[in-house]
Amino acid sequence: METALTRLTGVRHPVVQTGMGWVAGPRLVSATANAGALGILASATMTLDQLRAAVREVGARTDAPFGVNLRADAADAGDRVRILVEEGVRVASFALAPSRELIGELKEAGVVVMPTVGARRHAEKVAAWGADAVLVQGTEGGGHTGEVATTVLLPQVVDAVDIPVVAAGGFFDGRGLVAALAYGAAGVAMGTRFLLTSDSTVPDAVKARYLAATVRDVTVTRAVDGLPHRMLRTDLVDALERSGRVRGALQAVRRAAGYRKLSGTSWRRMLRDGRALKHGKDLTWSQVLLAANTPMLLRASMVDGRTDLGVMASGQVAGVIGDLPSCAELVERIVKEAEDTCRRLTASR
Repeated sequence: METALTRLTGVRHPVVQTGMGWVAGPRLVSATANAGALGILASATMTLDQLRAAVREVGARTDAPFGVNLRADAADAGDRVRILVEEGVRVASFALAPSRELIGELKEAGVVVMPTVGARRHAEKVAAWGADAVLVQGTEGGGHTGEVATTVLLPQVVDAVDIPVVAAGGFFDGRGLVAALAYGAAGVAMGTRFLLTSDSTVPDAVKARYLAATVRDVTVTRAVDGLPHRMLRTDLVDALERSGRVRGALQAVRRAAGYRKLSGTSWRRMLRDGRALKHGKDLTWSQVLLAANTPMLLRASMVDGRTDLGVMASGQVAGVIGDLPSCAELVERIVKEAEDTCRRLTASR
């Protein structure tokens, strides 16, 4: 299925696997790429050396194009961009809007720039700065999310910018791909659906929790870091929401200590990052500490399988997913269903 997205990135199908922290590693990304979709490597939790090694591992597993997700606000963002350029990565995606200068550096090197946005004005801004495409996530999507549904946000952005728009939030099958194309999108991006594949390295016990979830088991909470965060409702989430200020602060300090030990981050660095995060936001210091070690909470589930200690970011589609296909099976299924849906719609005229 050729669209503006496939022409821009060189992939065969207009499907994107999002850069999920601790989930979108070399195995999942390469399996996605080999299936003809665009795999995005999550790099925020990696050191520079780990990022280069991961990019090379993906390159050893596939000849197809793939991308890397970067944090635009990272202190070493420039160094990470240079690694992408040196290693010949095709696409750079961003969870936060990159600067005009960062976009320019990537484009000059021939790297496709595709930021993720949750509002029309953000799409207009990055498009004006030279972004090649934009990924638009509605409130149905997992992780940090906004308040506007994909079906409302997507047409707003499509009408506002003249670059390819990729739709995210609520997609899991071929019918959704057809719907997104009908709205004017150039493809769809999916996180939870790719997390729930046999190529995903997420522990089986965690996948089982996702598969058992209903739509009502996926919630949005501010208890983790003070920002709207869509995830599976668990005992940990309930405990965080019930915690008072003192108890919440103690839990935050304990978890921050665990993250510091794991990551090697100093208390000074964590406090400095905390101050930067708190600036301009109405967050308590316990929320700041939780935000600083959210990667630890995600790692506990996605790597260690500790569903009792970690959080599980999730799109609402977890409630309607019931199997674990390979990436190849998933992409083939989505494309076939999309083609069958288009034929059925044409025949019914």
